[in-house]
Amino acid sequence: MGELRDLTECLVSIPSHDDETAAGDAIASWLREETDADVERDDVGNVLAWRNPEADGDSLALVGHHDVVPPDESQMEDGVATESQRDGGGETAAGDYVIFEDEGRLYGRGTADMKGAVAAMLLAFRDADPDGPLAFASFVGEELGGVGVQQAIDEGFAPDYAVVGEGSTGYSAPGVLDVAVAHKGRRASTVTAAGEAAHASEVESGKNAVYRACDAVDVLRDLDAPDADVLGQHLAGSLAVTEIEGGTAWNVIPESCEVTVDERAVPGERADLERVEAVDGVSWTVDQDLPPMACDDPGFADSVLDVVQTVQDGAGEHVAKPHATDAGWLAAAGTTCLICGPAEPGEAHTADESVSLDVLARCRRVYADVAGAW
Repeated sequence: MGELRDLTECLVSIPSHDDETAAGDAIASWLREETDADVERDDVGNVLAWRNPEADGDSLALVGHHDVVPPDESQMEDGVATESQRDGGGETAAGDYVIFEDEGRLYGRGTADMKGAVAAMLLAFRDADPDGPLAFASFVGEELGGVGVQQAIDEGFAPDYAVVGEGSTGYSAPGVLDVAVAHKGRRASTVTAAGEAAHASEVESGKNAVYRACDAVDVLRDLDAPDADVLGQHLAGSLAVTEIEGGTAWNVIPESCEVTVDERAVPGERADLERVEAVDGVSWTVDQDLPPMACDDPGFADSVLDVVQTVQDGAGEHVAKPHATDAGWLAAAGTTCLICGPAEPGEAHTADESVSLDVLARCRRVYADVAGAW
């Protein structure tokens, strides 16, 4: 546990919300010092490492990311060294992240999402003795929609299978590590209504863009959000208007109006948002499209769950996650993915983000056992 805690503390203490370079450097240096893997850094800052790359058989990747969302002010270091850094003879500089342990949990920005899982994967990658090709990948830009993983895919990163270390703990029961076989995607869209401006005292002289936008919203409200079933898990999609903006003054008929739409997509289908363009003057554009994920190999899903249950006295289930991860991009590119990681629902991105050290240790064992048996 000490090695896992120390490596997690090391990674978490490195700021990586504005610039992931230092965190990526630390991961790459650790890999070069602790393993004989082929280690690469690409142009955007991803860290990629391979063991047995030329071996026969399907390849497996342990996948994480080392970027984080901006920290809360309370999570920023004030220049005072943490206990572990004092013990190591180092001293933090102002601007580093605060990290501390309390009642079996490690607190700090990125502990749950997801440098704790990255540390566990690094140790498992080092300690495993696989016969087949084994990769480790830590991407940048996951919090920005998968910037790093898309770059890696474009440059040829194509493992056959992947275990992605995003959170899958606490879905079946509190504190229980589960295996997510699917997750939703997110498609963000803008519906734009165009009209003709006129003085509000002469309504008939213009075409009211807000009215047209409201007609488009009525279309959206009547649309059915798709649902899907993946290996026994049901995912229900959703559709919501989240913002509306239009008009320039109280006495002017508005000539434009924009409506923001949030769609939670499921594997296989999307809502028919194009139907809004049947309304006069209305157009539709997609601003962001994060793909959903569905595991397409029941045997892989069962084998990983068997390992999880072995380290948890039978506990753990197949579950589905409500939000998108880098696994969606990998799955869309042809990689069979599962999600297994220590973060719990509602833990990431909070001012008191933390991770259970006990669950983190379980994750390390799972990653090592899955990789070692590959």
